[in-house]
Amino acid sequence: MTDFPAYLDSFADETGYLNWASFGPLSPAVRAEGQADAELLGTGRPSSIDLVVDHISDARSAIADALGSRADQVVLQPSTSHGLMQAIYGLRGSLLVSGAEFPSLTVAAARSAAVGGASVSWMTPPAGYVTPEVVRGALTDEVTALAVSLVDFRTGYRADLEALRDVIGDRLLIVDAIQGFGVADADYASADVVCGNGYKWLRAGRGTGFSSFSERALERLDPVLSGFAGTEAEGLPLDEVPPPAHSARGFTVSEADPLAAGRLATAVREVSAAGVGEIESRIAEVSAQVIALADHHGIAIATPREPQHRAGIVALAPDAADAAPLAAALANHGLAITARSGMVRVAVHAGTSSDTLAQLADALAAFTATKFIHS
Repeated sequence: MTDFPAYLDSFADETGYLNWASFGPLSPAVRAEGQADAELLGTGRPSSIDLVVDHISDARSAIADALGSRADQVVLQPSTSHGLMQAIYGLRGSLLVSGAEFPSLTVAAARSAAVGGASVSWMTPPAGYVTPEVVRGALTDEVTALAVSLVDFRTGYRADLEALRDVIGDRLLIVDAIQGFGVADADYASADVVCGNGYKWLRAGRGTGFSSFSERALERLDPVLSGFAGTEAEGLPLDEVPPPAHSARGFTVSEADPLAAGRLATAVREVSAAGVGEIESRIAEVSAQVIALADHHGIAIATPREPQHRAGIVALAPDAADAAPLAAALANHGLAITARSGMVRVAVHAGTSSDTLAQLADALAAFTATKFIHS
Protein backbone atom coordinates (compact mmCIF):
# COMPACT_ATOMS: atom_id res chain seq x y z
CA MET A 1 0.00 0.00 0.00
CA THR A 2 1.49 3.35 -1.05
CA ASP A 3 0.81 6.79 0.38
CA PHE A 4 0.53 8.56 -2.95
CA PRO A 5 -2.27 10.99 -1.91
CA ALA A 6 -0.13 12.33 0.94
CA TYR A 7 2.76 12.75 -1.50
CA LEU A 8 0.56 14.80 -3.85
CA ASP A 9 -0.66 16.95 -0.96
CA SER A 10 2.93 17.96 -0.21
CA PHE A 11 3.04 19.97 -3.46
CA ALA A 12 0.26 22.36 -2.43
CA ASP A 13 2.21 25.66 -2.52
CA GLU A 14 3.94 25.46 -5.92
CA THR A 15 1.33 26.75 -8.39
CA GLY A 16 3.03 27.98 -11.56
CA TYR A 17 6.25 26.06 -10.96
CA LEU A 18 7.38 24.21 -14.08
CA ASN A 19 11.12 24.16 -13.47
CA TRP A 20 11.67 20.89 -11.62
CA ALA A 21 14.50 19.94 -13.97
CA SER A 22 16.42 22.94 -12.64
CA PHE A 23 15.56 22.93 -8.94
CA GLY A 24 12.99 21.23 -6.76
CA PRO A 25 11.53 23.35 -3.96
CA LEU A 26 12.13 21.45 -0.74
CA SER A 27 9.25 19.30 0.46
CA PRO A 28 7.64 20.03 3.85
CA ALA A 29 9.06 16.81 5.31
CA VAL A 30 12.57 17.68 4.12
CA ARG A 31 12.33 21.18 5.57
CA ALA A 32 11.13 19.80 8.90
CA GLU A 33 13.98 17.27 8.98
CA GLY A 34 16.58 19.92 8.22
CA GLN A 35 15.29 22.22 10.94
CA ALA A 36 15.16 19.41 13.51
CA ASP A 37 18.69 18.27 12.68
CA ALA A 38 20.02 21.83 12.91
CA GLU A 39 18.54 22.10 16.40
CA LEU A 40 20.17 18.83 17.43
CA LEU A 41 23.57 19.96 16.16
CA GLY A 42 23.08 23.23 17.99
CA THR A 43 23.16 21.49 21.37
CA GLY A 44 26.70 20.15 21.07
CA ARG A 45 25.64 17.00 22.93
CA PRO A 46 27.40 13.87 21.60
CA SER A 47 24.15 11.90 21.63
CA SER A 48 22.44 14.59 19.51
CA ILE A 49 25.35 14.74 17.09
CA ASP A 50 25.32 10.95 16.76
CA LEU A 51 21.61 10.99 15.91
CA VAL A 52 22.30 13.32 12.99
CA VAL A 53 25.39 11.43 11.83
CA ASP A 54 23.29 8.26 11.67
CA HIS A 55 21.49 9.83 8.70
CA ILE A 56 24.51 8.95 6.55
CA SER A 57 23.88 5.22 6.84
CA ASP A 58 20.11 5.84 6.57
CA ALA A 59 20.57 7.66 3.27
CA ARG A 60 22.90 5.02 1.84
CA SER A 61 20.38 2.29 2.71
CA ALA A 62 17.50 4.27 1.22
CA ILE A 63 19.39 4.90 -2.02
CA ALA A 64 20.43 1.25 -2.21
CA ASP A 65 16.82 0.12 -1.83
CA ALA A 66 15.73 2.51 -4.56
CA LEU A 67 18.44 1.28 -6.92
CA GLY A 68 18.10 -2.40 -6.05
CA SER A 69 21.69 -2.54 -4.82
CA ARG A 70 23.41 -2.87 -1.43
CA ALA A 71 24.24 -0.13 1.03
CA ASP A 72 27.96 -0.97 0.84
CA GLN A 73 27.82 -0.21 -2.89
CA VAL A 74 26.53 3.32 -2.27
CA VAL A 75 28.46 6.40 -1.19
CA LEU A 76 27.22 9.92 -0.61
CA GLN A 77 28.72 12.72 -2.68
CA PRO A 78 28.47 16.53 -2.59
CA SER A 79 26.95 16.46 -6.10
CA THR A 80 26.31 14.38 -9.20
CA SER A 81 29.43 15.89 -10.75
CA HIS A 82 31.60 14.65 -7.88
CA GLY A 83 30.33 11.12 -8.37
CA LEU A 84 30.79 11.20 -12.14
CA MET A 85 34.33 12.52 -11.76
CA GLN A 86 35.15 9.69 -9.34
CA ALA A 87 34.01 7.16 -11.95
CA ILE A 88 35.43 8.81 -15.06
CA TYR A 89 38.82 9.67 -13.57
CA GLY A 90 39.13 6.07 -12.46
CA LEU A 91 38.41 4.63 -15.90
CA ARG A 92 40.96 2.94 -18.10
CA GLY A 93 40.72 2.63 -21.89
CA SER A 94 38.28 4.80 -23.84
CA LEU A 95 35.03 6.47 -22.79
CA LEU A 96 32.18 6.83 -25.29
CA VAL A 97 30.09 9.94 -24.59
CA SER A 98 27.96 12.40 -26.52
CA GLY A 99 29.26 15.93 -26.96
CA ALA A 100 25.70 17.12 -26.32
CA GLU A 101 25.56 15.71 -22.80
CA PHE A 102 25.29 17.89 -19.71
CA PRO A 103 28.71 19.40 -18.83
CA SER A 104 29.02 17.20 -15.73
CA LEU A 105 29.83 14.40 -18.17
CA THR A 106 31.64 16.20 -20.98
CA VAL A 107 33.90 18.30 -18.77
CA ALA A 108 34.84 15.35 -16.55
CA ALA A 109 35.66 13.28 -19.64
CA ALA A 110 37.83 16.00 -21.19
CA ARG A 111 39.64 16.85 -17.95
CA SER A 112 40.38 13.22 -17.19
CA ALA A 113 41.77 12.61 -20.68
CA ALA A 114 43.92 15.74 -20.40
CA VAL A 115 45.75 14.36 -17.36
CA GLY A 116 46.31 10.89 -18.78
CA GLY A 117 43.02 9.19 -17.94
CA ALA A 118 40.81 7.33 -20.36
CA SER A 119 40.68 8.71 -23.88
CA VAL A 120 37.36 10.08 -25.10
CA SER A 121 35.40 8.86 -28.09
CA TRP A 122 32.86 11.60 -28.85
CA MET A 123 29.45 10.88 -30.35
CA THR A 124 27.24 13.36 -32.20
CA PRO A 125 23.65 12.07 -32.00
CA PRO A 126 21.52 13.40 -34.87
CA ALA A 127 18.56 14.17 -32.58
CA GLY A 128 20.77 15.43 -29.75
CA TYR A 129 20.19 12.47 -27.45
CA VAL A 130 21.76 9.03 -27.09
CA THR A 131 19.83 6.03 -28.43
CA PRO A 132 20.97 2.40 -28.71
CA GLU A 133 21.29 2.88 -32.48
CA VAL A 134 23.61 5.87 -32.03
CA VAL A 135 25.77 3.92 -29.59
CA ARG A 136 25.91 0.90 -31.89
CA GLY A 137 27.15 3.07 -34.73
CA ALA A 138 29.85 4.72 -32.58
CA LEU A 139 31.08 1.67 -30.69
CA THR A 140 34.63 0.43 -31.32
CA ASP A 141 36.79 -2.28 -29.79
CA GLU A 142 38.74 0.37 -27.88
CA VAL A 143 35.70 1.62 -25.95
CA THR A 144 35.63 0.34 -22.38
CA ALA A 145 32.70 2.38 -21.04
CA LEU A 146 29.66 4.38 -22.09
CA ALA A 147 28.55 7.44 -20.12
CA VAL A 148 24.99 8.66 -20.64
CA SER A 149 22.20 10.62 -18.98
CA LEU A 150 19.14 8.70 -17.88
CA VAL A 151 17.07 11.69 -19.02
CA ASP A 152 18.54 14.21 -21.44
CA PHE A 153 18.50 17.65 -19.82
CA ARG A 154 17.64 19.51 -23.03
CA THR A 155 15.15 17.32 -24.89
CA GLY A 156 13.77 15.19 -22.05
CA TYR A 157 14.60 11.94 -23.89
CA ARG A 158 14.69 9.02 -21.48
CA ALA A 159 17.37 6.46 -22.21
CA ASP A 160 16.62 2.76 -22.37
CA LEU A 161 19.30 1.41 -20.03
CA GLU A 162 18.51 -2.23 -20.74
CA ALA A 163 18.82 -1.69 -24.49
CA LEU A 164 22.08 0.22 -24.03
CA ARG A 165 23.42 -2.67 -21.96
CA ASP A 166 22.55 -5.09 -24.77
CA VAL A 167 24.50 -2.93 -27.22
CA ILE A 168 27.67 -2.40 -25.17
CA GLY A 169 27.98 -5.92 -23.78
CA ASP A 170 30.18 -6.16 -20.70
CA ARG A 171 31.60 -2.64 -21.01
CA LEU A 172 30.90 -0.31 -18.12
CA LEU A 173 27.71 1.75 -18.22
CA ILE A 174 28.00 5.04 -16.29
CA VAL A 175 24.68 6.84 -15.78
CA ASP A 176 23.96 10.41 -14.77
CA ALA A 177 20.54 9.82 -13.21
CA ILE A 178 19.82 13.28 -11.78
CA GLN A 179 16.95 14.07 -14.20
CA GLY A 180 15.11 10.82 -13.57
CA PHE A 181 15.93 9.36 -10.18
CA GLY A 182 12.82 9.20 -8.03
CA VAL A 183 10.38 9.88 -10.88
CA ALA A 184 11.32 7.22 -13.45
CA ASP A 185 11.18 3.50 -12.73
CA ALA A 186 14.43 2.78 -14.56
CA ASP A 187 16.36 -0.46 -14.94
CA TYR A 188 19.27 0.55 -12.73
CA ALA A 189 20.49 -3.04 -12.61
CA SER A 190 21.74 -2.54 -16.18
CA ALA A 191 24.11 0.23 -15.03
CA ASP A 192 27.50 -0.13 -13.36
CA VAL A 193 27.72 3.38 -11.95
CA VAL A 194 24.67 5.48 -11.08
CA CYS A 195 25.19 9.07 -9.94
CA GLY A 196 22.52 11.51 -8.88
CA ASN A 197 21.51 14.35 -6.60
CA GLY A 198 18.42 15.10 -4.59
CA TYR A 199 18.07 18.81 -5.29
CA LYS A 200 15.78 18.47 -8.31
CA TRP A 201 13.00 15.88 -8.44
CA LEU A 202 13.59 14.51 -4.94
CA ARG A 203 13.09 17.98 -3.37
CA ALA A 204 15.95 17.43 -0.93
CA GLY A 205 18.14 20.49 -1.56
CA ARG A 206 21.74 20.76 -2.71
CA GLY A 207 24.58 18.70 -1.30
CA THR A 208 22.52 15.50 -1.54
CA GLY A 209 24.53 13.66 -4.17
CA PHE A 210 25.20 9.94 -4.30
CA SER A 211 26.93 7.24 -6.34
CA SER A 212 26.40 3.52 -6.65
CA PHE A 213 29.08 1.14 -7.95
CA SER A 214 28.48 -2.40 -9.20
CA GLU A 215 30.95 -5.18 -8.48
CA ARG A 216 32.16 -4.92 -12.09
CA ALA A 217 32.76 -1.20 -11.63
CA LEU A 218 34.72 -1.79 -8.43
CA GLU A 219 36.91 -4.30 -10.26
CA ARG A 220 37.65 -2.04 -13.23
CA LEU A 221 37.77 1.49 -11.84
CA ASP A 222 40.77 2.94 -10.01
CA PRO A 223 39.78 5.25 -7.13
CA VAL A 224 42.35 7.88 -8.07
CA LEU A 225 40.40 10.68 -6.36
CA SER A 226 40.11 8.75 -3.11
CA GLY A 227 40.62 10.92 -0.02
CA PHE A 228 41.39 10.13 3.60
CA ALA A 229 37.78 9.04 4.22
CA GLY A 230 38.09 6.44 1.48
CA THR A 231 41.01 4.39 2.77
CA GLU A 232 41.10 0.93 4.33
CA ALA A 233 41.89 2.48 7.71
CA GLU A 234 39.35 2.48 10.52
CA GLY A 235 39.13 6.08 11.69
CA LEU A 236 41.74 8.68 10.79
CA PRO A 237 44.75 7.24 8.90
CA LEU A 238 47.37 8.94 11.06
CA ASP A 239 51.11 8.42 10.53
CA GLU A 240 50.47 6.28 7.46
CA VAL A 241 48.88 6.49 4.03
CA PRO A 242 46.78 3.35 3.57
CA PRO A 243 45.52 2.31 0.13
CA PRO A 244 41.98 3.09 -0.98
CA ALA A 245 39.26 0.84 0.34
CA HIS A 246 38.30 -2.06 -1.94
CA SER A 247 34.68 -0.95 -1.91
CA ALA A 248 32.53 1.98 -2.96
CA ARG A 249 33.92 3.88 0.03
CA GLY A 250 37.17 4.22 -1.90
CA PHE A 251 35.40 6.66 -4.23
CA THR A 252 35.04 9.37 -1.61
CA VAL A 253 37.16 12.35 -0.62
CA SER A 254 35.92 13.32 2.83
CA GLU A 255 33.15 12.46 5.25
CA ALA A 256 29.59 13.07 4.08
CA ASP A 257 27.51 15.97 5.36
CA PRO A 258 25.00 14.48 7.84
CA LEU A 259 22.59 17.41 7.41
CA ALA A 260 22.44 16.76 3.68
CA ALA A 261 22.16 13.02 4.34
CA GLY A 262 19.15 13.60 6.56
CA ARG A 263 17.40 15.58 3.84
CA LEU A 264 18.25 12.95 1.25
CA ALA A 265 17.06 10.03 3.40
CA THR A 266 13.78 11.83 4.12
CA ALA A 267 13.18 12.60 0.44
CA VAL A 268 13.91 9.06 -0.72
CA ARG A 269 11.62 7.64 1.95
CA GLU A 270 8.85 9.96 0.71
CA VAL A 271 9.28 8.63 -2.81
CA SER A 272 9.38 5.05 -1.59
CA ALA A 273 6.19 5.54 0.43
CA ALA A 274 4.42 7.09 -2.56
CA GLY A 275 5.71 4.53 -5.04
CA VAL A 276 7.95 5.39 -7.98
CA GLY A 277 5.51 3.71 -10.34
CA GLU A 278 2.66 5.91 -9.13
CA ILE A 279 4.82 9.03 -9.45
CA GLU A 280 5.98 8.03 -12.93
CA SER A 281 2.41 7.37 -14.08
CA ARG A 282 1.14 10.73 -12.84
CA ILE A 283 4.05 12.59 -14.45
CA ALA A 284 3.35 10.79 -17.74
CA GLU A 285 -0.25 12.03 -17.60
CA VAL A 286 0.73 15.62 -16.81
CA SER A 287 3.47 15.76 -19.44
CA ALA A 288 1.00 14.39 -22.00
CA GLN A 289 -1.28 17.33 -21.19
CA VAL A 290 1.60 19.73 -21.79
CA ILE A 291 2.29 18.08 -25.14
CA ALA A 292 -1.39 18.36 -26.06
CA LEU A 293 -1.33 22.08 -25.24
CA ALA A 294 1.76 22.57 -27.40
CA ASP A 295 0.08 20.71 -30.27
CA HIS A 296 -3.07 22.79 -29.91
CA HIS A 297 -1.08 25.99 -30.29
CA GLY A 298 1.13 24.69 -33.11
CA ILE A 299 4.35 24.63 -31.08
CA ALA A 300 6.79 21.87 -31.96
CA ILE A 301 8.37 19.73 -29.26
CA ALA A 302 11.78 18.06 -29.14
CA THR A 303 10.71 15.51 -26.54
CA PRO A 304 9.71 12.02 -27.68
CA ARG A 305 5.96 11.45 -27.49
CA GLU A 306 6.17 7.85 -26.33
CA PRO A 307 5.76 7.72 -22.50
CA GLN A 308 8.55 5.17 -22.16
CA HIS A 309 10.98 7.62 -23.77
CA ARG A 310 10.27 10.64 -21.59
CA ALA A 311 10.01 11.58 -17.92
CA GLY A 312 9.09 15.01 -16.55
CA ILE A 313 10.71 17.27 -19.15
CA VAL A 314 8.83 18.56 -22.19
CA ALA A 315 11.04 20.67 -24.45
CA LEU A 316 9.13 23.17 -26.55
CA ALA A 317 10.98 23.82 -29.79
CA PRO A 318 9.43 26.83 -31.58
CA ASP A 319 10.92 28.57 -34.57
CA ALA A 320 14.19 30.29 -33.67
CA ALA A 321 12.65 33.76 -33.72
CA ASP A 322 9.84 32.66 -31.40
CA ALA A 323 11.86 31.11 -28.58
CA ALA A 324 12.49 34.31 -26.63
CA PRO A 325 8.92 35.65 -27.03
CA LEU A 326 7.53 32.28 -25.94
CA ALA A 327 9.73 32.23 -22.84
CA ALA A 328 8.69 35.80 -22.05
CA ALA A 329 5.00 34.95 -22.42
CA LEU A 330 5.34 32.07 -19.96
CA ALA A 331 7.25 34.20 -17.47
CA ASN A 332 4.73 37.04 -17.79
CA HIS A 333 1.99 34.60 -16.80
CA GLY A 334 3.82 33.63 -13.63
CA LEU A 335 5.34 30.39 -14.83
CA ALA A 336 8.84 29.25 -13.85
CA ILE A 337 10.58 27.56 -16.80
CA THR A 338 14.06 27.33 -18.35
CA ALA A 339 14.89 28.82 -21.76
CA ARG A 340 18.10 27.54 -23.30
CA SER A 341 19.58 26.62 -26.69
CA GLY A 342 16.54 27.85 -28.62
CA MET A 343 14.15 25.68 -26.62
CA VAL A 344 11.81 26.32 -23.71
CA ARG A 345 11.99 23.54 -21.13
CA VAL A 346 8.81 22.81 -19.23
CA ALA A 347 9.39 20.38 -16.38
CA VAL A 348 6.35 18.98 -14.58
CA HIS A 349 6.12 16.85 -11.45
CA ALA A 350 3.51 14.54 -9.96
CA GLY A 351 2.09 17.45 -7.99
CA THR A 352 1.78 19.87 -10.90
CA SER A 353 -1.75 21.16 -10.46
CA SER A 354 -4.61 21.83 -12.87
CA ASP A 355 -4.22 25.52 -11.97
CA THR A 356 -0.64 25.45 -13.21
CA LEU A 357 -1.70 23.76 -16.44
CA ALA A 358 -4.41 26.41 -16.85
CA GLN A 359 -1.74 29.11 -16.45
CA LEU A 360 0.30 27.36 -19.11
CA ALA A 361 -2.70 27.19 -21.44
CA ASP A 362 -3.36 30.92 -20.96
CA ALA A 363 0.29 31.77 -21.59
CA LEU A 364 0.44 29.71 -24.79
CA ALA A 365 -2.82 31.27 -25.98
CA ALA A 366 -1.43 34.76 -25.35
CA PHE A 367 1.76 33.90 -27.19
CA THR A 368 -0.15 32.49 -30.15
CA ALA A 369 -2.44 35.53 -30.29
CA THR A 370 0.52 37.93 -30.23
CA LYS A 371 2.27 35.97 -32.94
CA PHE A 372 -0.88 36.05 -35.09
CA ILE A 373 -1.26 39.82 -34.65
CA HIS A 374 2.37 40.46 -35.63
CA SER A 375 2.29 38.12 -38.64
